[in-house]
Amino acid sequence: MKSSTKPYTEETFRKHGTLNEYVIRTFSENVDNDELVWHRDKESRRVHILQGSNWQLQIDDSLPEDLKVGHDYWIPGMVYHRLLKGEGDLIVRIEKI
Repeated sequence: MKSSTKPYTEETFRKHGTLNEYVIRTFSENVDNDELVWHRDKESRRVHILQGSNWQLQIDDSLPEDLKVGHDYWIPGMVYHRLLKGEGDLIVRIEKI
Protein backbone atom coordinates (compact mmCIF):
# COMPACT_ATOMS: atom_id res chain seq x y z
CA MET A 1 0.00 0.00 0.00
CA LYS A 2 1.28 3.46 -0.91
CA SER A 3 2.00 5.96 1.82
CA SER A 4 -0.04 9.16 1.87
CA THR A 5 2.96 11.21 2.99
CA LYS A 6 4.43 13.75 0.61
CA PRO A 7 7.83 13.11 -1.01
CA TYR A 8 9.21 16.38 0.38
CA THR A 9 9.46 18.63 3.40
CA GLU A 10 8.67 22.33 3.24
CA GLU A 11 8.66 25.55 5.21
CA THR A 12 6.41 28.55 4.48
CA PHE A 13 7.78 32.11 4.52
CA ARG A 14 6.31 35.56 3.94
CA LYS A 15 8.06 38.09 1.71
CA HIS A 16 9.25 41.00 3.83
CA GLY A 17 6.73 43.83 3.89
CA THR A 18 4.09 41.95 1.87
CA LEU A 19 1.34 39.39 2.30
CA ASN A 20 2.90 37.18 -0.40
CA GLU A 21 4.03 33.76 0.77
CA TYR A 22 6.46 31.28 -0.68
CA VAL A 23 7.67 27.84 0.35
CA ILE A 24 11.10 26.30 0.47
CA ARG A 25 10.65 22.66 -0.48
CA THR A 26 13.27 19.92 -0.13
CA PHE A 27 13.18 16.62 -1.97
CA SER A 28 15.65 14.22 -0.36
CA GLU A 29 18.15 12.34 -2.47
CA ASN A 30 16.67 9.26 -0.75
CA VAL A 31 13.14 9.80 -2.13
CA ASP A 32 11.80 6.75 -3.94
CA ASN A 33 11.25 7.32 -7.67
CA ASP A 34 7.75 5.87 -7.27
CA GLU A 35 6.83 8.81 -5.02
CA LEU A 36 7.57 11.38 -7.75
CA VAL A 37 4.27 10.95 -9.56
CA TRP A 38 2.48 12.89 -12.28
CA HIS A 39 0.21 15.46 -10.65
CA ARG A 40 -1.29 18.90 -11.18
CA ASP A 41 -1.82 21.88 -8.92
CA LYS A 42 -4.69 24.38 -8.93
CA GLU A 43 -2.41 27.43 -9.02
CA SER A 44 0.34 28.35 -11.46
CA ARG A 45 3.77 28.28 -9.85
CA ARG A 46 7.17 29.86 -10.29
CA VAL A 47 9.86 27.44 -9.14
CA HIS A 48 13.37 28.72 -8.41
CA ILE A 49 16.12 26.11 -8.06
CA LEU A 50 18.31 26.66 -5.00
CA GLN A 51 20.19 23.34 -4.93
CA GLY A 52 20.24 20.07 -6.87
CA SER A 53 22.11 18.18 -9.54
CA ASN A 54 20.70 16.30 -12.53
CA TRP A 55 17.08 16.65 -11.38
CA GLN A 56 14.55 17.19 -14.16
CA LEU A 57 11.07 18.64 -14.58
CA GLN A 58 8.69 17.11 -17.09
CA ILE A 59 5.53 18.95 -18.10
CA ASP A 60 2.73 17.07 -19.88
CA ASP A 61 3.41 16.58 -23.62
CA SER A 62 7.04 17.79 -23.24
CA LEU A 63 10.43 16.16 -22.86
CA PRO A 64 12.08 16.39 -19.42
CA GLU A 65 14.03 19.61 -18.81
CA ASP A 66 17.19 19.80 -16.68
CA LEU A 67 16.72 21.90 -13.55
CA LYS A 68 19.60 24.33 -13.16
CA VAL A 69 20.56 26.08 -9.93
CA GLY A 70 19.66 29.77 -10.06
CA HIS A 71 17.02 29.34 -12.79
CA ASP A 72 13.25 29.85 -12.62
CA TYR A 73 10.70 27.45 -14.12
CA TRP A 74 7.02 28.14 -14.79
CA ILE A 75 4.40 25.46 -14.12
CA PRO A 76 0.92 26.47 -15.33
CA GLY A 77 -2.04 25.66 -13.10
CA MET A 78 -3.96 22.44 -13.79
CA VAL A 79 -1.18 21.07 -16.06
CA TYR A 80 0.23 17.63 -15.28
CA HIS A 81 3.92 17.54 -14.38
CA ARG A 82 6.45 15.49 -12.43
CA LEU A 83 10.02 15.51 -11.17
CA LEU A 84 12.67 13.04 -12.25
CA LYS A 85 15.19 12.23 -9.55
CA GLY A 86 18.75 13.48 -9.76
CA GLU A 87 21.66 13.44 -7.35
CA GLY A 88 21.74 15.00 -3.91
CA ASP A 89 18.83 16.87 -2.37
CA LEU A 90 16.71 19.16 -4.55
CA ILE A 91 15.81 22.42 -2.81
CA VAL A 92 13.42 24.85 -4.50
CA ARG A 93 11.55 28.06 -3.72
CA ILE A 94 7.93 27.94 -4.92
CA GLU A 95 5.72 30.98 -5.39
CA LYS A 96 2.07 30.34 -6.15
CA ILE A 97 0.70 32.79 -8.70
